[in-house]
Amino acid sequence: MAAAAGVVVRILDKRLPSALRASGGPCRFVNRRMCSKTQAENVQKPKPQASASFKVPGHKPSDWDKKLLLWTGRFKKEEDIPETVSFEMVDAARNKMRVKISYVMIALTIMGCILMVVLGKRAVERHESLTSQNLEKKARWREEAAQSVSAKP
Repeated sequence: MAAAAGVVVRILDKRLPSALRASGGPCRFVNRRMCSKTQAENVQKPKPQASASFKVPGHKPSDWDKKLLLWTGRFKKEEDIPETVSFEMVDAARNKMRVKISYVMIALTIMGCILMVVLGKRAVERHESLTSQNLEKKARWREEAAQSVSAKP
């Protein structure tokens, strides 16, 4: 009788969804996440050392890449650059150059702001303002418009 009950439980166990199973089958608890693997399956297996098969073994740098490699200090002379380099080396040089250019842009922006402050203070000393300049410009336009109307026959 006990053997028959065990057979029935195994048959029902196979047909029921894993969340409803009474035995310690593939899933003992209800997992509400997307993954339905058990704890034993979640253990990461060590990857083989030959995982670099997807990488390109060498990258032939263009003239621009060679200049970047020189400017970032990776090589001292253009003759030192090998015919093929790794893509990671070129990518690192590009990233380093990107950072250097952004630093230069930040410095130029700060210098431009300081220059505008100095020029604004000088304009205030000369009693110049944007309002007075706009009023003078509009007065000139009105004068030119009046001259063009009087010049028409």
